[in-house]
Amino acid sequence: MKELLRTNDLTVIAYAQALLQGEGIATFEMDVHMSILDGSLGILPRRLMVRDQDHFMASVVLRDNDIPTGQ
Repeated sequence: MKELLRTNDLTVIAYAQALLQGEGIATFEMDVHMSILDGSLGILPRRLMVRDQDHFMASVVLRDNDIPTGQ
């Protein structure tokens, strides 16, 4: 799995997942339960992961929808 997106904004994660699901690209969200460590402040970013073979296409989908991937 490769990291596609890292953000604190939960709406960006949800939007990206919806876009990728529409394209048939499976995603996995990491660091979901890290809010226990930061006291639910939302300061620790979540990561959106995709399979290695889907990474390029997923990056293109997010870029086309103005979501920066940091790549």
